[in-house]
Amino acid sequence: MSGHSKWANIKRRKAVVDAQRGQTFSRYSREITVAARAGGGNPEANFRLKTAIEKARAANLPADTIARAIQRGVGATEGGDFDAVTYEGYGPGGVAVLLDILTDNRNRTAADIRHLFAKHGGSLGETGCVAWMFDRRAVVRVAAEAAAEERVLAVALELGAEDVETDAEGYTVLAQPDDLEAVRSGLEAQGIAVASAEVERVARTTVSLSGADAERAWRLLDALEEHDDVQGVYSNLETDEAEG
Repeated sequence: MSGHSKWANIKRRKAVVDAQRGQTFSRYSREITVAARAGGGNPEANFRLKTAIEKARAANLPADTIARAIQRGVGATEGGDFDAVTYEGYGPGGVAVLLDILTDNRNRTAADIRHLFAKHGGSLGETGCVAWMFDRRAVVRVAAEAAAEERVLAVALELGAEDVETDAEGYTVLAQPDDLEAVRSGLEAQGIAVASAEVERVARTTVSLSGADAERAWRLLDALEEHDDVQGVYSNLETDEAEG
């Protein structure tokens, strides 16, 4: 088991940015619609939808907005024609950047994302240029105050987790994507509160930057996060906590 999360400062920075500016309602609505379209409108039978609804509620998305998003997804109302695409590129210092996108206009979104890369010293790349650097993993986060490290570690291993990363904020439990719900529900069944549970892109190795390069890279990642069509921003950037 790893003793310190090499992604911790990235996730911590993202959490700060999200708290400062707030995730847009349209982004959450879009994810709910796509999840309902892919797996049906019953969250108890569609874990992706259940997770999307939980995130939307945490962001105070109104219940009627959630209901309309589900209805669009199952075809009861018009709309909901979003395409899921992945964009890849490089940021300052050569850091790899991978984006999960939901868009109803590929040409518009591609132009927007290309502009953001160029504006912040990066470049939008070809399909496959950095995707090989990332693995899809179930990522379950537990706050430090939720349980002692030894307990989280023991329960996570019993549930089939592959790794547990620790840092000052808490624990990051890593597992195979198909095991996300089993790990999440298993931890909660043992009285360990889960802060978040999602399938994410996890970098196999990281690139360490400092100073001006680190700041330029963070500005690019922050700008990409703010785009409404971007559902997830993943990078192999690692910086000191003081810079992240």
